[in-house]
Amino acid sequence: MDGLALTQHGLPPAQGEQEHRSLALANSVVTLPGGLRADLLGDPDHVGVWLAERGFAPAGLDVEENCAAQIRSLREQIRSLFGSLTAGTTALPAAIAAVNDAMTRASALPLLRWSETSGPYRAAPPPIGAILEHAMAALAADAADLITSPDADRLTACGSAPCNRYLLRHGRRQWCSTRCGDRARAARSYSRRAKAS
Repeated sequence: MDGLALTQHGLPPAQGEQEHRSLALANSVVTLPGGLRADLLGDPDHVGVWLAERGFAPAGLDVEENCAAQIRSLREQIRSLFGSLTAGTTALPAAIAAVNDAMTRASALPLLRWSETSGPYRAAPPPIGAILEHAMAALAADAADLITSPDADRLTACGSAPCNRYLLRHGRRQWCSTRCGDRARAARSYSRRAKAS
C-alpha cells in the first residue's frame, strides 16, 4: 500500500513530526487495522516525493531503487532506536552504527577522482548521491538530537494496536491520531461490556 493510503485511512502526521523529520521518517511505514501496511517509501518514486515534500530534494527527483533501499534501511535503524528508547532497553549496536555512518557520509567537499589521461582531479559527487547523503545525514542527526534531548522523555509508541507509529506525547495523549484514539477507546469500551455480560 502506498503513501496515498495513509491519507485515505485518515492518518495525519503524528505529534512531533513537524519538528522532527526523523519522526516522520520512522512513521513513513504504518501497520493499519486488518493487517494492512502502508509505506510512504514503498518505491523509488514515493521516496523522491517524500524527500521533496520535506525539503531535501527538488520535485521530480529520479530516485533509483538502491537509493530508496538506503533510505528505508535508515528508517528501520531509526525505528529500532526509537523502539529501544520507548521500551527502556539498550539500543542495538547496528542501529547506532547506521545512524553514525549516515551522519558522517555527507560531504560538501569535491571528491578525488583519477583519470587515466589527465591524472588526479577533484569533482563534486553526483547530484543524486549528494542529495541522498545530505538527506540521510540530516535525518540521522535529527534522530540523534531527538533521543538525546529533553523531548526524548515525550517520545512514545502509539497506544492503539496494531498502529506502530511514534509520537511526541503532549499531555495525556498517547495516540498518533484521533482515529487511533477512537479505535483504542472503542476497544476498551467493548472489553468492559464483554466483561459485564
